[in-house]
Amino acid sequence: MNRLLQTRTAAPLILTALCAVLLFCGNAPARENPVLKNIKLTNDRDHLITYFAVEGAFTEKISRAAKNGVPTTFSFYVSLYKVNEGWLDKNISDLKLTSTLKYDTLKKEFTVTRSWEQDDPFVTSSFEKAETMMSEVDNLKIEPLDHLEKGGKYQMRIKAELNRVTMPLYLHYVFFFVSFWDFETDWYIINFTY
Repeated sequence: MNRLLQTRTAAPLILTALCAVLLFCGNAPARENPVLKNIKLTNDRDHLITYFAVEGAFTEKISRAAKNGVPTTFSFYVSLYKVNEGWLDKNISDLKLTSTLKYDTLKKEFTVTRSWEQDDPFVTSSFEKAETMMSEVDNLKIEPLDHLEKGGKYQMRIKAELNRVTMPLYLHYVFFFVSFWDFETDWYIINFTY
């Protein structure tokens, strides 16, 4: 009897919590998904090279969190395939790049570290410059040209995402809705003949 009574009193609480979550999500403003823009594929004497940028990644919440010292990391995925008519495409290379933004609240400086560059991290006091450095990939060497077949058909696929932020346990309550600022773009595909 007690168990039945506990179940009946718990049901309205669960229903109320579910309604509150649906109400909050239903009233959340629609957010535009970030997109990859200015995608260029070219080559130098020795390598296949790409350039691209992610646009719309820094929402108000992400910007506010970054300016408050929460580390922000974007991941970029670039894959190159040899297209085989009527057969499975052959994967030639898979690259995962990361771009990380950290703000030092004492020095009032943003530091951007880009995994594909061997240079020292980029340091600036301007959030706009840090945002640009985080969002752009330029002069990325994908594959040596001597690995490609003349007249061969190829496909390059690119995707970007914001990595999940792992907060210390005591901050999980403060940043309960941090998952609302996760993003992932669609795969962008470029077909070309070498």
